[in-house]
Amino acid sequence: MIPKILRLQSLEKYRDFGALFLRLVVGAFLVYGTQDNVFSFARMKEFEHFLAARGVPVPLLAAFVSAYAQFVCGILFIFGAATRAAAVVMIINFVAALLIAHRGDSFQGMLAALMMLASAFFFLLHGAGKPSVDEGLGTSRRP
Repeated sequence: MIPKILRLQSLEKYRDFGALFLRLVVGAFLVYGTQDNVFSFARMKEFEHFLAARGVPVPLLAAFVSAYAQFVCGILFIFGAATRAAAVVMIINFVAALLIAHRGDSFQGMLAALMMLASAFFFLLHGAGKPSVDEGLGTSRRP
C-alpha cells in the first residue's frame, strides 16, 4: 500500500513548490558565487584578467556585467520576481560562460554552468511558481 503523500495525484497540488526549491538553490548559488566580485574591486579585477586572457573585448565591463547580472538575477530568482526576464539574462550569461570560460573543459568542469543554463531555461518556460512575487502580481500564471 502506497502512503497517500506519495501518490502522484496528492502531490499535484504542490507542483509549483518544486520551482520554489529550485529558485532558492539556484538563486543562492548565483548570489554566493558573485558576491566577492560585487563587494570587492580587487576580485573584480581578477575576473577582468581572467576574461582578458580569454580574449573578451572590454574585459572590465564584461566582468561587471556578468557579476552584477548573476548577483541581481540570483536575488530575483530567490524572491520569484521578474523570473522570466531574469532567466533570459542568465541564458545569455551562461551561454557566454560556456563559450568563454569552459571551452575545452570536461563535462564535470562545465557542470555548474550547464545546470545554471538548464535552470534558466526551466524558469523561462515555467515561471516562478508559488509562492513568488510574480505569482502575487499575477505575472507568473499559466493560461
